[in-house]
Amino acid sequence: MSDMWTGDKVRLRGVEPEDWEGFRDLARHTVDVRNADVVEPPRSEESFRIWTAERAGRPPGGDAFRLVIETLDERTFAGSVTVGETDRRAGRFKTGVEIAPRSRRKGYAAEAMELVLTYMFAEQRCNKCEVEIYAFNDASLALYRELGFVEEGRLRQHEFFAGGYHDVVLMGITASEYWATHRYPPVR
Repeated sequence: MSDMWTGDKVRLRGVEPEDWEGFRDLARHTVDVRNADVVEPPRSEESFRIWTAERAGRPPGGDAFRLVIETLDERTFAGSVTVGETDRRAGRFKTGVEIAPRSRRKGYAAEAMELVLTYMFAEQRCNKCEVEIYAFNDASLALYRELGFVEEGRLRQHEFFAGGYHDVVLMGITASEYWATHRYPPVR
């Protein structure tokens, strides 16, 4: 298959209204949520239905988007990947990935990120991808290093949660660094 959204293990697809349970389950793991974002009070199932249906109704593309990571073997919700804070003038964007606990350590996050990086570098003419990771999030730091991201700096005591201030690690990868270890997508 010549689908740039499909890898060996996962495919990236648009959000569907029935994905609400997957997003709800991601939000129930507060330690995981804290690794990537801010912990919020519990939400109702109806609010997840509304939130997911609203995202499912958005047109594709643009400077910010979220895609579902779906496993190829079982066609199940494994997580999501986002692109945001796109700066077209400078040619850079930020990204992030969330993987459900049952889907971790299977290579899904790495493959999803490679699919997104290929799209943004080969189709959207971006030159750099940036990520911000809490310094204690060893799994995410290892993932991005494995993908070729380079640590560019650290924002000391930048975020407050869990009773204290925490550092944020800034990492990035340029298109030329990415293409040094990956192939361009086929034209035909």
